Amino acid sequence: MKIFRRTALVAALLGVTAVLSPTAAQAAAPPACGASAAPTAPGPAAAGASADPSAVRDPEQARLADPRTAAFADRAALGEFVRRFPAALCSARDAAEAGRILDAWGESLWQAAVNRAQGRRPGGDLAAGDDRPLYWTRLRMTVQLADWNPGFPVDRSALRTRFEDASRGLTTNDFRGTPGVRRLFVSGFDPFGLDTELRRANPSGSAVLQLNGRRLTLADGTPVEIRAVVLPVRYADFDAGIVERAYRPRLAAGPRGADMITSISQGYPGLFTLEAWAGRARSADPYPDNADALSGGTYAHPVTAPGLGPGAEFLRTTLPTDAMTAVQSPYPVLLNTEVSEIPAGQDSPVDRADGPTPGSRAVAGGGGGYLSNEVAYRSNRLRTELSPRLPGGHLHTPVLTGLPTDPKQLTGPAFEQNESAIAAEVLEVLRHSVPAVP
Repeated sequence: MKIFRRTALVAALLGVTAVLSPTAAQAAAPPACGASAAPTAPGPAAAGASADPSAVRDPEQARLADPRTAAFADRAALGEFVRRFPAALCSARDAAEAGRILDAWGESLWQAAVNRAQGRRPGGDLAAGDDRPLYWTRLRMTVQLADWNPGFPVDRSALRTRFEDASRGLTTNDFRGTPGVRRLFVSGFDPFGLDTELRRANPSGSAVLQLNGRRLTLADGTPVEIRAVVLPVRYADFDAGIVERAYRPRLAAGPRGADMITSISQGYPGLFTLEAWAGRARSADPYPDNADALSGGTYAHPVTAPGLGPGAEFLRTTLPTDAMTAVQSPYPVLLNTEVSEIPAGQDSPVDRADGPTPGSRAVAGGGGGYLSNEVAYRSNRLRTELSPRLPGGHLHTPVLTGLPTDPKQLTGPAFEQNESAIAAEVLEVLRHSVPAVP
């Protein structure tokens, strides 16, 4: 199976239309197979495609109706993934093979995005570090998966999860385990808030694409290997355990486990913040996720996220914050100790500048009550369970600004300079994350 997957990955990286040879793929494809080659608008598949009549576009996929979304893949030289993915799907002869194909194409897309961000895959006129092509290419391919009409039964939800995990780095983030090299595991996020501004990027996603797989030198001269994933901005995926799937393997003991973890997301205008506290609650409504779903929790009435194991209402960062906040240029880096809580014996929330009080109920951590706070809580709750001495926490980047005023322009000099500056400072902050040697 490993040999097959390795071969499949190479095939997809080389741009082969199917995992099998073209002749074998043509012979193996079911006659009724169909998948739309260019998904755009919600509703029925493109003419000529034998789409599954039950396929429905979710709110995130429905944004593909905007023609600007197709340009992100094409202007980053990722368009071949969209054009050739349907033929690869149609080469599957059974559900097991379909799963392997989705693993291979997901991993290939992830590696292509990483290679592009790190200057190893030229093509297109968007900046190399732009995270948006990965997001919009993946989303278009999920529509093609939904439209695919194989000649055998499949679990579409499970197949999409496999593709999402693979295309987000979850299946290919093992550390090399080189003696003497520290190991740092980080996560970023997809773009979000797209109904307000479709062109938005997420500097946390850009930063981790540029960092994944690299070996760097910490401020004390110690070499470190960084592995990364990009997480979705969707409550349902968090409910289904994507954070735990991403972090659990890296929290195992041994040479392939991390020495430190940190989640990263976009936060406040003009500054970086290291969040001192992560809260156990969701309280961000009425602000929706990328699927237009709400959390069910508000500031006045927070809720606990589904699927959480036992843990304190608040978890404190164990990152070396004094060293990391030594970085102050071009953006200041601050330690944020603010939380929102319902004090013990009370019913109403209050904001506190100096952390939670004993016995209180969480309303929001320093990162609020949205998914940036939740990834910090979930990953560090798991850390306290599996590897409590490991440093861990959350870093918020500045808000990425600088998009051109003309909505037809997807990028511009100020936007690209700001994204590059934020990513460079993420690297510098992480270089200063020098924990004590265990």
